[in-house]
Amino acid sequence: MKSFLFRLIHIIAITLGLASLALAQSPPTPGEPKRFPQITLEQLPPDARPLGEEIMKISSVGLGGPYNIMLRSPVFADRMKRLLDYLRFNTSLPTRLNEFAIIIQGKVWRSQVEWYAHYPLALKAGLPQQVADDLKAGIRPKDMKPDEAVVYDVSMEMINHHQISDALFQKAKAVLGEQQLVDLVAVSGTYVTVAMLLALGQEMPPAGKPLPFP
Repeated sequence: MKSFLFRLIHIIAITLGLASLALAQSPPTPGEPKRFPQITLEQLPPDARPLGEEIMKISSVGLGGPYNIMLRSPVFADRMKRLLDYLRFNTSLPTRLNEFAIIIQGKVWRSQVEWYAHYPLALKAGLPQQVADDLKAGIRPKDMKPDEAVVYDVSMEMINHHQISDALFQKAKAVLGEQQLVDLVAVSGTYVTVAMLLALGQEMPPAGKPLPFP
C-alpha cells in the first residue's frame, strides 16, 4: 500500500511539474519592456567583443536568444560558449542524435527559441520529421531507429526520474558506447540551462515568426 501511494504521489508530482513547465516559456506581457533589452556588439565591454563576434558567426539569432542573457555575465558567457562549441560541433554524438536530445529538452521546457532554432537543425541532420513531430505532439515517437529510441528513453527517464535503470544503462552503453552516452547527458543538461536562461529573459523567436508552442 505504501509503495502504491508513493508511486501515485510521484506521478502526481511529475504531472504537476510538467504542467508548470507548460507556462515556463510564455511570451512577455504585451506592452511591457523586455526584461533584458537586446544587447549590441557596441555595448559589450571591449574584452568581450571578440566573443560577441564569434557568437554572431555561428548563431542563427545573432546576439539574441540565450546569448542576450549570457552576455550580461561575460566570463560565464565565454565558458558557456566553449562548452556549447564542444557539444554542438565536436561532440562524439552524431548530429542527428545530438539535435534530437536538444529538441527533447525544448519540448519538455516548451522553449520557444530552443525549438525554433533546433527543430530545423534536427531535420537537416537526418532526424525523421515524423519523429520530431510526434515528440512535439507529446507522444512517444513511432518508428525510431534503435539509437534514437535510446536517446529518447535516456532523456525521458532522466527528466521524469532523475536517474536511469540498470537495464537502460546497459542498453544505452551497448548502442552508444560510454563516450556518446556521457555526451548525451551533457548536452541534455546544458540545454536545460539554456532553456532556463531563455525563460528568465522571456526570449522569443524573431518578430513575425509563429511560436512553436502557442
